[in-house]
Formats: sequence, C-alpha cells, structure tokens
Amino acid sequence: MNTVMIDRVDETRWQAVEDGRVVGHGDVAQRADGRLFVSIDVWRDAAFERLAAAMLADLPGPLHTLVGETDHGQSSRWERAGFAPGRREWEYVLSTDPRETGLDPSDVPDGVRILPGAQADEGLLRALDRAVREEVGAGAGWRTMPAEVLPRPDGPLPLDPSRCTVAVRDGAYVGLVRVVPVPRRARIGLVAVRAAEQRRGIGRALLAHALGSLHRAGTGSAWAEADASNTAAIALLERTGARRAGGNVELVRH
Repeated sequence: MNTVMIDRVDETRWQAVEDGRVVGHGDVAQRADGRLFVSIDVWRDAAFERLAAAMLADLPGPLHTLVGETDHGQSSRWERAGFAPGRREWEYVLSTDPRETGLDPSDVPDGVRILPGAQADEGLLRALDRAVREEVGAGAGWRTMPAEVLPRPDGPLPLDPSRCTVAVRDGAYVGLVRVVPVPRRARIGLVAVRAAEQRRGIGRALLAHALGSLHRAGTGSAWAEADASNTAAIALLERTGARRAGGNVELVRH
C-alpha cells in the first residue's frame, strides 16, 4: 500500500501526494476579523487525516472551518480532528418585489427618515457603526451576527457608505442596513438598529427600502444569513416571506 505524503507548498497551502500524484490539498485563510479558517479537499479518504494532522501541527489555534449543515460525513471528519460545532448560520432567499414581501418602502415610522449612505454624514455613520458593535458585544454577542461583521483584532472592518442606508430620527442615526451587490442576487449583509430604538419598525423599514431599491434596479432576489440563535433576525426575514435555502455549521478547534 502506498503511503500518503504531505508537503507544505507555501504559507497557506498543503498537498497530499501518493505515488507521485496529488490526491488532496488543504488551505488556510485569515479573514478580515483575524480568524483562521482551514479547508481540506481530498480524492482519497486516507489523505484527510494526514492533511489535518500536518496543518494542525503547523498552525496556531484557534482554527475554524465551515461545513454544510447536511454534510454529516465532513463534519465527522473535522470532529475526529478535534473540532467542535460552534455557530450555526442559516441562509435565506428573499424576493425584492414588494407584492411578494408585503413591505412598503414608503411605510416609515413617525419621525424617522431613511437616508442613502452616499448622502449620510460619514462621521455620524461611523459613530453609529461603533455604537451598534458595542451594544451587540455587551448583549447577545458577536457570535449571533453575520460572520462578515465580526470584529477583528486591530479594529472594525472598513465601512463603505455607498453600501449603507441609514435610519435617522431627530437628527440622530439610529439604524442601518448594508447591501453587498453581487451579480443577479444581492446580499443583505447587515440590518442593525440601536437598542433604544428597537421594536419600533425601523429594521423593517430599512429592509423595505433596501429591497425596494434592488427591485427598481432590476434585481429580483437577495440573500441573507442569520445565526440560528438570533430569533429576532430570523423573525424579521421570515415575515417578508424569505425562504430558508440551507445553512452552514462553523466548527472550532481551540
């Protein structure tokens, strides 16, 4: 029986070689929030354990990986390597058509104005972003937020005002929605409202404005992610008729 040999090709890539042929490879990437995510793709089952062992020996912890929620075989492989399930994130698909979502972009709570990010005061917008992050960190915790907005060690992620829409009440910035444009289906990256302003319909108004703008631009659907424990976000999505389309499990090895 041929032995699978592991070579580290460069700082971010390993490969498994058997009888002179590559039978798998592993990769590591550092996300903007500072976390290290590993992935392994193999053509021979025996190569997975060898690759995992080599990567874990070379890399500092904690390490993370993402597995589809129904891929139990891949989850078992990672768990045998010492990983344990962490956050679970569900994916939703939303129509942008107000006739399907029941959202009226003109239906805004009294005293609230919806402002495109390009017209917003950048200093106030950044202050809102910081305030939301502080409130989440002091409450439910960032594990309940979309993975892309988790804080990174050297500060918050860059803020692009052109992707944001802001809710303003009495001159104060109290909520925002961020949309990431991608071909054919946009991504709702974040809907956030200051703690003191929640349960007043502001999040719903922001989402209605974002989806309505996409619909007028010819984009028929959008997708969003919600942590499985974030019941408020899930309720907001499902009230618009959003359809759950899958999900991922993030596994962690400390």
